[in-house]
Amino acid sequence: MSGLDDKARLILSLRQAGLTDTSLLSAIERLPREEFLPEAVRARAYTEAALPIGCGQFAEPPLQIARMTAELELGDRMKVLEIGTGSGFHSAVLAALCRRVYTVERHRALSTEAAVRLTRLGLHNVTTLVGDGLEGWPHQAPFDRIIVSAAAPEVPGALIEQLAVGGMMILPIGRPDDEHQLIRIRKDADGVDAEPLEVGYFAALEPGLGRDEAATG
Repeated sequence: MSGLDDKARLILSLRQAGLTDTSLLSAIERLPREEFLPEAVRARAYTEAALPIGCGQFAEPPLQIARMTAELELGDRMKVLEIGTGSGFHSAVLAALCRRVYTVERHRALSTEAAVRLTRLGLHNVTTLVGDGLEGWPHQAPFDRIIVSAAAPEVPGALIEQLAVGGMMILPIGRPDDEHQLIRIRKDADGVDAEPLEVGYFAALEPGLGRDEAATG
């Protein structure tokens, strides 16, 4: 089956899973996911699988990306913080739907590779940073939306502080070996409110920088 047929089948499967946002589906359809993956796994780019991308990390399955993005209720004037750049594919999806994406990755190699891919595709509204995702990106706060792709035992306080009043954050919560609860947090002038969404399994949101960064200082 050709790559084009694989992509068409993926989009159909997303529709069948209940995703109807045409802007989101079009963004995923336009992006060449295979270009965000190592050569060894590119043939599986349009399968519903988490694929290895180096540094012990995995690219999120397309359905997980689509569902989490749909829950963000994005608008085209919004400023978004993404924790966990990974391959950069999810960053690219977000970039097609909002004004500006700031994305934090703890592994320099992944961040650098993602930045090259995003630039090559002409997605100039994404800014990357090598840093600790638990700390967010305070110098660029506040953010209208925050999305976290890995699970922490509790909601990071720094991310709550960096969320704008009227803003929303999507993230999974739970310990590494447990099932995780995806939640949506809304922030208003009186505080925050958390709403449970779905359960699943996510990578752990680890503190600090990756080993490559820790070794080089």
